[in-house]
Amino acid sequence: MAGPTAGLAQVAVLLVLLAAAWRPLGDWMARVYTNECDWAIERVLYRVVRVDPRSEQRASTYAVAVLAFSFAGVVLLYLLQRLQTLLPWSFDRGAVEPGVAFNTAISFVTNTNWQSYVPETTMGHAVQMAGLTVQNFVSAAVGMAVAVALVRGFVRSRTDRLGNAWVDIVRGCTRVLLPIVAVAAVALVATGVVMSLRSDVGTSAIAPVASQEAIKQLGTNGGGVLNANSAHPFENPTPLSNLFEIFLMLVIPVALTRTFGKLVGSTRQGVALLAVMGGLWAAMLAVIWTAEAASPSSAGANLEGKELRFGIPGSALFANSTTGTSTGAVNSLHDSFSAFGGGGALLNMLFSEMTPGGVGTGLYSILVVAVVAVFLAGLMVGRTPEYLGKRLGRREVTCAVVVTLTMPALVLLGTGLAVALPGTADAMTNDGPHGLSEVLYAYASAANNNGSAFGGLTVTSGFFQTTLGIAMLLGRFLPIVAVLALAGLLARQPRVEPGPGTLSTGTPLFSVLVAGTVVLVAAITFLPALALSPLAEGLA
Repeated sequence: MAGPTAGLAQVAVLLVLLAAAWRPLGDWMARVYTNECDWAIERVLYRVVRVDPRSEQRASTYAVAVLAFSFAGVVLLYLLQRLQTLLPWSFDRGAVEPGVAFNTAISFVTNTNWQSYVPETTMGHAVQMAGLTVQNFVSAAVGMAVAVALVRGFVRSRTDRLGNAWVDIVRGCTRVLLPIVAVAAVALVATGVVMSLRSDVGTSAIAPVASQEAIKQLGTNGGGVLNANSAHPFENPTPLSNLFEIFLMLVIPVALTRTFGKLVGSTRQGVALLAVMGGLWAAMLAVIWTAEAASPSSAGANLEGKELRFGIPGSALFANSTTGTSTGAVNSLHDSFSAFGGGGALLNMLFSEMTPGGVGTGLYSILVVAVVAVFLAGLMVGRTPEYLGKRLGRREVTCAVVVTLTMPALVLLGTGLAVALPGTADAMTNDGPHGLSEVLYAYASAANNNGSAFGGLTVTSGFFQTTLGIAMLLGRFLPIVAVLALAGLLARQPRVEPGPGTLSTGTPLFSVLVAGTVVLVAAITFLPALALSPLAEGLA
């Protein structure tokens, strides 16, 4: 079991690895989305789907392409699950029940990967590999594509074109995700992660885990091949694999800040956003780790629900990273965390998961908050706000507000319905503040496309399957549409040269302003709900 010193060493190694990857990976992704040459495999794909890779799309067309692609993914994944008996490696597990298949299709297409079923008894290997794993790739690529489209909105001027959604999605898969996953899967096998097409060994279920575990973490997906997720020794056998999986969660969202800086022509802009992400990530890690280490038990610390291979430091580091991104993988039971420890994981999601956020989603979410922060600063000095040479008027700020308020509305409405309607209380294992925490966590996880569960809440009823599915869909696609609308508005504008009253945005002061906006929005929106759940439980 890792002690405090070993835990701090893990954090130090993780930060060194991220720092080493930040520049080369960030620069590579900048080249991926600006290079005009197509790879041979990409040209084949474009011919199959009848796409001209040199054509560019307006914001509306880009949004329609993303939505159509995602809708097709939902339909195909649903059909794969329902037709599982006709597929190889099904192991007589039968067709997936319609409600579960529909919820799962939405979950994986939206990069949520919420699982209301037991994977090793429900899904065969064919559905896992051809359905769920494929969506792990393409849903992550969609997030990166939308982020890059928003950055193009800041970079371009006097145009209504944002690039080509099909090209951006394909390149995200072929040039970023696939090469890293190929290496990561081999590394995971080397650490002891299982990789087999058999269904079991004795009484233990096995699967082709390593290849799926790599994209599960790299794409900030989180859906486990086995029910215990990353607490299972076949998915996460050692402290070394645990640290490597945390690195995979964080590396692309962190490196995308470098990509952003390269694309806008100022790496300071990316560093300023990275400082916000890193500062909030470190603060929440301190909260979760301290709360868990200080919670008493007969063993001297709160180890119930934590895997003894990793201890409190490894569990806290994983929990902080999986909820600070949109990954949702778990190596410990968040329901067993102390009130303040579990509250810290919950608050990470209520920050809209931009610390550092999901693949692509973290970057465009924090850029939207930066727009709101600059607008507020402009109101204070009585100037029309500008960010990266673009004026932020009523329409631009309206788009940013839609993105900002979508998640809180879904979380609070869903939680309110779940605790108010008769009969839904039967789904809660606990009552009082902890029961409310379970429900609040579930809707925060769904609306943020995280996918982790607090535990203790049975969500197999029609009410929860439906409302959580709606939260996943709207939580993913409403912000995407609003982000692309914002990108289109910005791209049409001419570039404005900075004046004496222009707020400098590549500075520590700007980082503090953005971080303050993140915390302020979360506090104003969720403080009453938090006061009735983890805060009330912890103070009691």
